[in-house]
Amino acid sequence: MHCEVRPGRDTSGAPGAVSGFLDGLGRAVEHVKHGTVFLDTADSYGCGHSERMIGRFVRERQDVPLYLSSKVGRVRGSAPHPFADRHIHHQFEQSLENLYAEQLDLYTLESFDFGPADRYLGNAIDAMRTLRELESIKAIGMRGPYADYGSSPAEWEAQAERFLYLFRLIKPDVVWTRFNAFTPAVLLDGEDLFSFTARHGVGLVLAAPLAHGVLTGAGGRTGRSPSHLHRTASQGLARSTPLLTKRIAEGLQRLRNTFDSAPGTLTRLALRSCLQRGDNCVVVMGFSNGEQVEENYTCLGPALTEHELAVVDEIYEHLRDGLQVDATRRVAEGAHI
Repeated sequence: MHCEVRPGRDTSGAPGAVSGFLDGLGRAVEHVKHGTVFLDTADSYGCGHSERMIGRFVRERQDVPLYLSSKVGRVRGSAPHPFADRHIHHQFEQSLENLYAEQLDLYTLESFDFGPADRYLGNAIDAMRTLRELESIKAIGMRGPYADYGSSPAEWEAQAERFLYLFRLIKPDVVWTRFNAFTPAVLLDGEDLFSFTARHGVGLVLAAPLAHGVLTGAGGRTGRSPSHLHRTASQGLARSTPLLTKRIAEGLQRLRNTFDSAPGTLTRLALRSCLQRGDNCVVVMGFSNGEQVEENYTCLGPALTEHELAVVDEIYEHLRDGLQVDATRRVAEGAHI
Protein backbone atom coordinates (compact mmCIF):
# COMPACT_ATOMS: atom_id res chain seq x y z
CA MET A 1 0.00 0.00 0.00
CA HIS A 2 1.27 3.47 -0.86
CA CYS A 3 0.17 7.03 -0.26
CA GLU A 4 -0.37 8.36 -3.75
CA VAL A 5 -0.82 11.91 -4.98
CA ARG A 6 -3.19 13.65 -7.31
CA PRO A 7 -3.10 17.23 -8.58
CA GLY A 8 -5.51 19.61 -6.97
CA ARG A 9 -8.54 20.86 -8.86
CA ASP A 10 -7.50 24.49 -8.40
CA THR A 11 -4.09 24.29 -10.04
CA SER A 12 -3.75 27.66 -11.76
CA GLY A 13 -1.66 28.63 -14.72
CA ALA A 14 0.42 31.15 -12.79
CA PRO A 15 4.18 30.51 -13.14
CA GLY A 16 4.62 30.00 -9.39
CA ALA A 17 1.71 27.56 -9.22
CA VAL A 18 3.01 25.60 -12.20
CA SER A 19 6.56 25.32 -10.85
CA GLY A 20 5.25 24.34 -7.40
CA PHE A 21 3.02 21.68 -8.92
CA LEU A 22 5.82 20.21 -11.05
CA ASP A 23 8.11 20.27 -8.02
CA GLY A 24 5.48 18.28 -6.13
CA LEU A 25 5.35 15.66 -8.87
CA GLY A 26 9.13 15.42 -8.86
CA ARG A 27 9.25 14.89 -5.10
CA ALA A 28 6.58 12.20 -5.31
CA VAL A 29 8.74 10.33 -7.82
CA GLU A 30 11.77 10.63 -5.54
CA HIS A 31 9.83 9.13 -2.64
CA VAL A 32 8.72 6.17 -4.78
CA LYS A 33 12.07 5.45 -6.41
CA HIS A 34 11.51 1.72 -6.70
CA GLY A 35 7.79 1.75 -7.38
CA THR A 36 5.18 3.34 -9.59
CA VAL A 37 3.57 6.73 -9.00
CA PHE A 38 -0.21 6.85 -9.42
CA LEU A 39 -1.38 10.20 -10.83
CA ASP A 40 -5.12 10.80 -10.68
CA THR A 41 -6.83 13.65 -12.49
CA ALA A 42 -9.92 14.44 -14.61
CA ASP A 43 -10.82 16.41 -17.70
CA SER A 44 -12.91 18.65 -15.43
CA TYR A 45 -10.04 19.63 -13.09
CA GLY A 46 -9.16 23.16 -14.10
CA CYS A 47 -10.84 22.68 -17.51
CA GLY A 48 -8.09 20.26 -18.54
CA HIS A 49 -5.21 22.28 -17.05
CA SER A 50 -4.43 19.59 -14.50
CA GLU A 51 -4.12 16.98 -17.25
CA ARG A 52 -1.85 19.24 -19.30
CA MET A 53 0.45 19.86 -16.33
CA ILE A 54 0.78 16.12 -15.78
CA GLY A 55 1.42 15.71 -19.50
CA ARG A 56 4.25 18.21 -19.27
CA PHE A 57 5.78 16.18 -16.45
CA VAL A 58 5.34 12.92 -18.41
CA ARG A 59 7.21 14.39 -21.39
CA GLU A 60 10.09 15.48 -19.17
CA ARG A 61 10.31 12.25 -17.11
CA GLN A 62 9.70 9.41 -19.55
CA ASP A 63 12.12 7.27 -17.53
CA VAL A 64 9.69 7.16 -14.60
CA PRO A 65 7.04 4.41 -14.37
CA LEU A 66 3.68 6.12 -13.97
CA TYR A 67 0.11 4.96 -13.58
CA LEU A 68 -2.18 7.52 -15.23
CA SER A 69 -5.82 7.90 -14.22
CA SER A 70 -8.44 10.33 -15.51
CA LYS A 71 -12.20 10.72 -15.49
CA VAL A 72 -15.08 11.68 -17.76
CA GLY A 73 -18.64 12.81 -17.12
CA ARG A 74 -18.55 16.43 -15.96
CA VAL A 75 -17.58 18.24 -19.17
CA ARG A 76 -20.44 18.40 -21.67
CA GLY A 77 -19.02 20.79 -24.25
CA SER A 78 -21.37 21.06 -27.22
CA ALA A 79 -22.77 17.54 -26.72
CA PRO A 80 -26.31 17.10 -25.34
CA HIS A 81 -24.87 15.22 -22.35
CA PRO A 82 -21.36 14.29 -21.08
CA PHE A 83 -22.10 10.61 -21.81
CA ALA A 84 -23.92 11.12 -25.13
CA ASP A 85 -22.96 9.37 -28.36
CA ARG A 86 -19.22 9.66 -29.08
CA HIS A 87 -18.54 12.39 -26.53
CA ILE A 88 -16.78 9.95 -24.20
CA HIS A 89 -14.40 8.99 -27.02
CA HIS A 90 -13.85 12.66 -27.84
CA GLN A 91 -12.99 13.51 -24.24
CA PHE A 92 -10.81 10.42 -23.96
CA GLU A 93 -8.75 11.38 -27.01
CA GLN A 94 -8.34 14.88 -25.59
CA SER A 95 -7.22 13.46 -22.25
CA LEU A 96 -4.63 11.27 -23.98
CA GLU A 97 -3.30 14.31 -25.82
CA ASN A 98 -3.24 16.38 -22.65
CA LEU A 99 -1.45 13.65 -20.70
CA TYR A 100 1.03 12.87 -23.46
CA ALA A 101 -0.06 9.23 -23.22
CA GLU A 102 -1.09 6.40 -25.49
CA GLN A 103 -3.01 4.52 -22.83
CA LEU A 104 -4.65 5.17 -19.45
CA ASP A 105 -4.36 2.73 -16.58
CA LEU A 106 -7.72 3.83 -15.17
CA TYR A 107 -10.60 5.74 -16.75
CA THR A 108 -13.52 6.55 -14.46
CA LEU A 109 -17.15 7.49 -15.02
CA GLU A 110 -17.22 10.53 -12.73
CA SER A 111 -20.97 10.95 -12.37
CA PHE A 112 -24.12 8.97 -11.58
CA ASP A 113 -26.07 11.26 -13.95
CA PHE A 114 -26.73 9.39 -17.20
CA GLY A 115 -29.53 11.63 -18.41
CA PRO A 116 -33.32 11.31 -18.04
CA ALA A 117 -34.28 7.70 -17.29
CA ASP A 118 -30.58 6.78 -17.67
CA ARG A 119 -30.84 7.43 -21.38
CA TYR A 120 -27.06 7.46 -21.92
CA LEU A 121 -26.10 4.69 -19.48
CA GLY A 122 -25.94 1.97 -22.12
CA ASN A 123 -23.84 4.17 -24.38
CA ALA A 124 -21.42 4.95 -21.55
CA ILE A 125 -21.00 1.27 -20.66
CA ASP A 126 -20.43 0.30 -24.31
CA ALA A 127 -17.92 3.12 -24.81
CA MET A 128 -15.90 2.19 -21.72
CA ARG A 129 -15.85 -1.51 -22.56
CA THR A 130 -14.77 -0.74 -26.11
CA LEU A 131 -11.86 1.34 -24.82
CA ARG A 132 -10.83 -1.52 -22.56
CA GLU A 133 -11.15 -4.14 -25.33
CA LEU A 134 -8.98 -1.97 -27.59
CA GLU A 135 -6.49 -1.72 -24.69
CA SER A 136 -6.78 2.06 -24.76
CA ILE A 137 -7.51 1.77 -21.05
CA LYS A 138 -6.58 -0.98 -18.63
CA ALA A 139 -9.39 -0.58 -16.10
CA ILE A 140 -12.90 0.88 -15.94
CA GLY A 141 -13.72 2.96 -12.88
CA MET A 142 -16.91 4.38 -11.40
CA ARG A 143 -17.73 6.67 -8.50
CA GLY A 144 -18.62 5.27 -5.13
CA PRO A 145 -21.72 6.46 -3.22
CA TYR A 146 -21.39 10.19 -2.68
CA ALA A 147 -23.35 13.01 -1.08
CA ASP A 148 -22.61 16.01 1.11
CA TYR A 149 -20.82 15.00 4.31
CA GLY A 150 -23.75 16.41 6.23
CA SER A 151 -26.47 14.70 4.19
CA SER A 152 -29.19 12.80 6.01
CA PRO A 153 -29.03 9.00 6.46
CA ALA A 154 -31.90 8.69 3.96
CA GLU A 155 -29.91 10.57 1.33
CA TRP A 156 -26.88 8.33 1.85
CA GLU A 157 -29.08 5.24 1.68
CA ALA A 158 -30.49 6.44 -1.65
CA GLN A 159 -26.96 6.95 -2.93
CA ALA A 160 -26.02 3.42 -1.84
CA GLU A 161 -29.00 1.98 -3.72
CA ARG A 162 -28.10 3.99 -6.82
CA PHE A 163 -24.50 2.83 -6.61
CA LEU A 164 -25.50 -0.84 -6.33
CA TYR A 165 -27.79 -0.55 -9.34
CA LEU A 166 -25.06 1.02 -11.48
CA PHE A 167 -22.32 -1.27 -10.13
CA ARG A 168 -24.16 -4.37 -11.33
CA LEU A 169 -24.55 -2.91 -14.81
CA ILE A 170 -21.16 -1.23 -15.27
CA LYS A 171 -19.15 -4.02 -13.62
CA PRO A 172 -16.19 -1.74 -12.88
CA ASP A 173 -12.64 -2.85 -12.18
CA VAL A 174 -12.10 0.01 -9.72
CA VAL A 175 -14.29 2.23 -7.52
CA TRP A 176 -13.13 5.82 -6.99
CA THR A 177 -14.61 7.33 -3.86
CA ARG A 178 -14.17 10.11 -1.34
CA PHE A 179 -13.30 8.65 2.07
CA ASN A 180 -12.23 10.13 5.38
CA ALA A 181 -13.34 10.45 9.01
CA PHE A 182 -16.56 12.22 8.01
CA THR A 183 -17.72 9.61 5.47
CA PRO A 184 -20.71 7.66 6.85
CA ALA A 185 -20.47 3.88 7.10
CA VAL A 186 -22.72 3.18 4.11
CA LEU A 187 -23.82 -0.46 3.80
CA LEU A 188 -23.85 -2.20 0.42
CA ASP A 189 -25.70 -5.52 0.50
CA GLY A 190 -25.00 -5.57 4.24
CA GLU A 191 -21.26 -4.86 3.89
CA ASP A 192 -19.12 -1.77 4.11
CA LEU A 193 -17.48 -0.52 0.93
CA PHE A 194 -14.16 -2.21 1.72
CA SER A 195 -15.61 -5.67 2.27
CA PHE A 196 -17.97 -5.25 -0.68
CA THR A 197 -15.25 -4.32 -3.18
CA ALA A 198 -12.83 -6.95 -1.85
CA ARG A 199 -15.47 -9.65 -2.29
CA HIS A 200 -16.02 -8.55 -5.89
CA GLY A 201 -12.31 -8.31 -6.66
CA VAL A 202 -12.57 -4.57 -7.28
CA GLY A 203 -9.89 -2.01 -6.43
CA LEU A 204 -10.51 1.16 -4.42
CA VAL A 205 -9.12 4.66 -4.94
CA LEU A 206 -9.72 6.76 -1.81
CA ALA A 207 -9.76 10.54 -2.27
CA ALA A 208 -9.94 13.50 0.14
CA PRO A 209 -8.44 11.59 3.12
CA LEU A 210 -7.85 14.87 5.01
CA ALA A 211 -11.41 16.15 4.47
CA HIS A 212 -10.17 19.23 2.63
CA GLY A 213 -7.71 20.01 5.43
CA VAL A 214 -10.15 19.85 8.34
CA LEU A 215 -8.53 16.73 9.79
CA THR A 216 -5.09 18.36 9.95
CA GLY A 217 -6.33 20.91 12.51
CA ALA A 218 -4.82 24.31 13.18
CA GLY A 219 -1.33 22.79 13.04
CA GLY A 220 -1.95 21.20 9.64
CA ARG A 221 -0.03 21.98 6.54
CA THR A 222 -2.38 24.78 5.49
CA GLY A 223 -1.51 26.86 8.56
CA ARG A 224 -5.12 28.05 8.70
CA SER A 225 -7.44 28.00 11.66
CA PRO A 226 -10.11 25.31 12.01
CA SER A 227 -12.87 27.90 11.65
CA HIS A 228 -11.42 29.03 8.32
CA LEU A 229 -11.21 25.43 7.13
CA HIS A 230 -14.81 24.81 8.15
CA ARG A 231 -15.93 27.85 6.19
CA THR A 232 -14.06 26.88 3.05
CA ALA A 233 -14.38 23.06 3.09
CA SER A 234 -17.02 21.79 0.70
CA GLN A 235 -19.62 19.00 0.86
CA GLY A 236 -21.48 19.89 4.03
CA LEU A 237 -18.58 20.76 6.34
CA ALA A 238 -18.98 24.38 5.27
CA ARG A 239 -22.31 24.41 7.09
CA SER A 240 -20.88 23.24 10.40
CA THR A 241 -22.21 24.98 13.48
CA PRO A 242 -20.12 26.32 16.39
CA LEU A 243 -21.08 23.17 18.32
CA LEU A 244 -19.74 20.90 15.57
CA THR A 245 -16.65 23.06 15.18
CA LYS A 246 -16.01 22.62 18.90
CA ARG A 247 -16.53 18.86 18.67
CA ILE A 248 -14.03 18.60 15.81
CA ALA A 249 -11.45 20.66 17.69
CA GLU A 250 -11.91 18.49 20.80
CA GLY A 251 -11.59 15.29 18.76
CA LEU A 252 -8.37 16.44 17.12
CA GLN A 253 -6.99 17.44 20.51
CA ARG A 254 -7.78 13.96 21.84
CA LEU A 255 -5.72 12.53 18.98
CA ARG A 256 -2.82 14.84 19.84
CA ASN A 257 -3.03 13.88 23.51
CA THR A 258 -3.19 10.16 22.72
CA PHE A 259 -0.39 10.15 20.15
CA ASP A 260 1.67 13.35 20.11
CA SER A 261 1.53 16.99 19.04
CA ALA A 262 4.39 16.82 16.57
CA PRO A 263 3.81 18.45 13.16
CA GLY A 264 2.28 15.97 10.74
CA THR A 265 0.77 13.69 13.39
CA LEU A 266 -2.85 14.44 12.47
CA THR A 267 -2.00 14.06 8.78
CA ARG A 268 -0.35 10.71 9.49
CA LEU A 269 -3.36 9.40 11.43
CA ALA A 270 -5.81 10.47 8.71
CA LEU A 271 -3.71 8.86 5.97
CA ARG A 272 -2.99 5.68 7.90
CA SER A 273 -6.66 5.21 8.76
CA CYS A 274 -7.32 5.09 4.98
CA LEU A 275 -4.23 3.22 3.80
CA GLN A 276 -4.71 0.37 6.24
CA ARG A 277 -8.33 -0.32 5.31
CA GLY A 278 -7.44 -3.04 2.81
CA ASP A 279 -4.90 -4.38 0.37
CA ASN A 280 -7.07 -3.27 -2.55
CA CYS A 281 -6.78 0.45 -1.63
CA VAL A 282 -4.67 3.36 -2.78
CA VAL A 283 -5.01 6.89 -1.43
CA VAL A 284 -4.86 9.99 -3.62
CA MET A 285 -3.81 13.35 -2.26
CA GLY A 286 -4.26 16.79 -3.75
CA PHE A 287 -1.29 19.16 -3.62
CA SER A 288 -0.08 22.46 -4.98
CA ASN A 289 3.61 22.41 -4.05
CA GLY A 290 6.50 20.16 -3.14
CA GLU A 291 6.34 20.91 0.58
CA GLN A 292 2.88 19.36 0.84
CA VAL A 293 4.02 16.23 -0.98
CA GLU A 294 7.07 16.03 1.27
CA GLU A 295 4.90 16.17 4.39
CA ASN A 296 2.45 13.58 3.08
CA TYR A 297 5.21 11.03 2.52
CA THR A 298 7.54 11.76 5.43
CA CYS A 299 4.80 11.85 8.07
CA LEU A 300 3.56 8.30 7.37
CA GLY A 301 5.95 6.45 9.66
CA PRO A 302 5.27 2.82 10.61
CA ALA A 303 1.84 1.26 10.27
CA LEU A 304 -0.59 1.83 13.13
CA THR A 305 -1.27 -1.13 15.41
CA GLU A 306 -4.77 -2.58 15.67
CA HIS A 307 -5.18 -0.86 19.03
CA GLU A 308 -4.05 2.50 17.61
CA LEU A 309 -6.42 2.15 14.66
CA ALA A 310 -9.26 1.37 17.05
CA VAL A 311 -8.52 4.55 19.03
CA VAL A 312 -8.47 6.66 15.84
CA ASP A 313 -11.68 5.04 14.58
CA GLU A 314 -13.45 5.69 17.89
CA ILE A 315 -12.57 9.38 17.82
CA TYR A 316 -13.47 9.69 14.13
CA GLU A 317 -16.80 7.99 14.84
CA HIS A 318 -17.48 10.69 17.42
CA LEU A 319 -16.84 13.34 14.74
CA ARG A 320 -19.21 11.58 12.31
CA ASP A 321 -21.90 11.41 14.98
CA GLY A 322 -21.61 15.17 15.50
CA LEU A 323 -21.98 15.77 11.77
CA GLN A 324 -25.06 13.56 11.62
CA VAL A 325 -26.62 15.39 14.58
CA ASP A 326 -26.09 18.62 12.67
CA ALA A 327 -27.63 17.13 9.52
CA THR A 328 -30.66 15.77 11.38
CA ARG A 329 -31.20 19.13 13.07
CA ARG A 330 -31.05 20.98 9.74
CA VAL A 331 -33.60 18.61 8.22
CA ALA A 332 -35.92 19.13 11.19
CA GLU A 333 -35.51 22.91 11.04
CA GLY A 334 -36.21 22.87 7.30
CA ALA A 335 -39.43 20.95 7.88
CA HIS A 336 -40.70 23.75 10.14
CA ILE A 337 -39.86 26.62 7.78
